[in-house]
Amino acid sequence: MNELEKRGWRIVADHEKKKNLDEDFDSKADKENRKSKNNGKNGRELLALEDASLAADEDSDFQEARDELKEAHEHLKTAESRLTEVEHRVHRGDKKKPIAKSNYQLTVDDLELINSNRGLMELLKKRDIRLKEVMSTLRYERELIELQIELVKLQRWVKDNGKRVAILLEGRDAAGKGGAIRRFTEHLNPRSLRVVALPKPSEEEQGQWYFQRYSKHLPNEGEIVFFDRSWYNRAVVEPVNKFCTEADYQRFMQQVPEWEHMLYEDGVFIIKFWFSISKDEQERRFNLRRHNPLKQWKLSPIDEKAQSLWNDYTHYKEEMLSKTHTSFSPWIIVKANNKKLARLESIRYVLNAIPYPGKEQAKVRIVPDPNVVTRFHRNIIKID
Repeated sequence: MNELEKRGWRIVADHEKKKNLDEDFDSKADKENRKSKNNGKNGRELLALEDASLAADEDSDFQEARDELKEAHEHLKTAESRLTEVEHRVHRGDKKKPIAKSNYQLTVDDLELINSNRGLMELLKKRDIRLKEVMSTLRYERELIELQIELVKLQRWVKDNGKRVAILLEGRDAAGKGGAIRRFTEHLNPRSLRVVALPKPSEEEQGQWYFQRYSKHLPNEGEIVFFDRSWYNRAVVEPVNKFCTEADYQRFMQQVPEWEHMLYEDGVFIIKFWFSISKDEQERRFNLRRHNPLKQWKLSPIDEKAQSLWNDYTHYKEEMLSKTHTSFSPWIIVKANNKKLARLESIRYVLNAIPYPGKEQAKVRIVPDPNVVTRFHRNIIKID
């Protein structure tokens, strides 16, 4: 029997022994008192009060003993549970799990433990959670909120001053463009922004001037528009997959700088991001999508060919960057193997590039990290 259990049962036994002795003593005293008629009414009242007091003391002692025994059992169960957990972990040779993969629920003891920094760290260790990864996630969430607060200020300035902002997100399949847009727009006013992700052009649109399809989606006054892929489909995706002729491609490459210059002169802010990922990282993300029922819709026939056509995509991507990078509409390269870092730094670039008031009072850094976000130049170190 466990030591805690023995202690509990001893308390109960002592209580029962004391109770029996008290009952014997009370029985004798009661007989003597009742023989005396001089006590009268006052004596009977005193006897009743003494009986009530003794009963209350007995109930209090008994309840205290029960509580101590219950507490001993609770501690024993907790200790046995933790011992079993450790034995299973050692037997399986488990490694520490990332926070996203840990399967556990907080107990009352856990909540009490969390009340201090030391307690929180101890809890994370006991639950086999990677402390470094947890802290990284917490810092990311805190920075993201602060940056999103600045985005709300920027949107208010755009709306109040009738500005127009077009933000293009380009990159290979699974580069993280859609996820970045969601973090941009999460807390913005939906009445003053749009997200444009156009499907395959219709038969009528195929017969139009190429830029006509995109012109009607350009921002109105006081509006921010995010393009999840844009007119630059013709620069990379279409020629790689033979969706356009060589003449179509060459015409586009000649016209796009002129078209963007007209937008620039008309007062439109144009920000062009290229999210850059490695071939291995793209393959890893494709595999995650294949095995995740909630993300399988993201896989398309074009995605399935992306790995085998990697070099073709690289060729057209390099042609696009070198021939359409201009001073008034530069390409901004974002190293996106780390999704969270790419999201934070691309938001910082937008905040830093657009001259909204009050950014000097921001509680978070808004200057992007040049090791993650940089303007395109031909000698840039490439990862894709």
